[in-house]
Amino acid sequence: MSEPLEVRLENFREWLEQETVPILEPIKAEAKNRLESFNDRLQDLKAACEKLSEDAEKEMQKGSRKTYRRSRVAWKVASKILDTIDEVPFPDEISLHSLQSFCENLENAFAAIGQERARWFPRISPFFIIDRRRVDVALQRAMDSFREFSSFSSTELGDAETVQDALSTSDRLHDLLDDLKRLRARKNRVESRKRTIEKAIADRRNKQEQIRSRSAIVELGQVDEEIKALQRELSRSMHYLEKPFLKLQRLAQSPGFPLPLNEAKRLNQYLTDPFMAFATEKESYPLLKEILRKLEEAIDQGKLKLKTSRLRKAKEQIDEALRNDALIPLQQRCKEAYSRKQSLSTSNTISTFQSRLEKGRRSLEHLEKKRKLNDLTYTNLSEKIEGLLEEIESQRSGLEKTVEELTRKNVRLVLQ
Repeated sequence: MSEPLEVRLENFREWLEQETVPILEPIKAEAKNRLESFNDRLQDLKAACEKLSEDAEKEMQKGSRKTYRRSRVAWKVASKILDTIDEVPFPDEISLHSLQSFCENLENAFAAIGQERARWFPRISPFFIIDRRRVDVALQRAMDSFREFSSFSSTELGDAETVQDALSTSDRLHDLLDDLKRLRARKNRVESRKRTIEKAIADRRNKQEQIRSRSAIVELGQVDEEIKALQRELSRSMHYLEKPFLKLQRLAQSPGFPLPLNEAKRLNQYLTDPFMAFATEKESYPLLKEILRKLEEAIDQGKLKLKTSRLRKAKEQIDEALRNDALIPLQQRCKEAYSRKQSLSTSNTISTFQSRLEKGRRSLEHLEKKRKLNDLTYTNLSEKIEGLLEEIESQRSGLEKTVEELTRKNVRLVLQ
């Protein structure tokens, strides 16, 4: 197969019009001849109608009662047919669009003329028989000529329609390429903005790490980790007291086993925040011991019941805390950790660093939202560009096949 002929899209219209001159010019010439022939038949119809109009007008002037009304009807129908014909403009140029429009207008005109004739000619009879016959003959010849011309337009002008479709496709390709150019430019801007946002995020994270690396912040973080470890240890040491404490709290709400207000508040704190309750107790946790005594008393009196296995383990932890002071070392460590955290948290340096960290966190959240939105825009643009490229390729491939059918030439359309 020979190498394809490359035609740039910007030159395609001019090239195709030149290539299809041998195809279209003979068709246009034939269409012009047929149009002139049809016009001759149409002029014959007009002449027949004008003769009917003249004869009817002469008869009206005679004033005969016998013929006046029918003469007036004949004059009106002839005038109506002439007006209908004159309302259809002949095309100034031979083109598929102009001829299609012309044929549609003529079809409507002949339909209207046929209705006028069928409505009024029977009312004229038996007068003006020669004029009416002349109009009928001219009308039939004009309609026959129109059908031939219409058939030619719909069949022989197929190549002209194909050329027009090809030119329309090339215009569509121009529009698609303009859209593609705009989308790519927008995508480049979004991609540039993405790099800017990612750099800002990296810079902000680096600043956050720098703030966190300051000695006071590091120490505060270490204290927080130490407190978490102490919370876990305290939870293990009082694990079997949690459910008894809940039952004791409910029991204390009844009049049969009241707790002093300070003990009730401390009990609630041990249930909600054990570390804070334990660390803020006085040395040797006197309130906790009072609560444990009340708990032991309620158990002994049968007012607070537990399953056997839980009861045994709960009593063991009560006995260790109440009589052996087993929790004193743990309380001392909790108090020391809590005190260090309080000291660090209330210092001006830490407050400044925490404020900066919080401000940085909010800034990072804002930047992450911007990046997410920007990434979504980038993805949407990429999908649109991909779909547009597929449509462009489809349009180009179809146009190249159409051109090959028209010109018998293997053409490759160069878009850019």
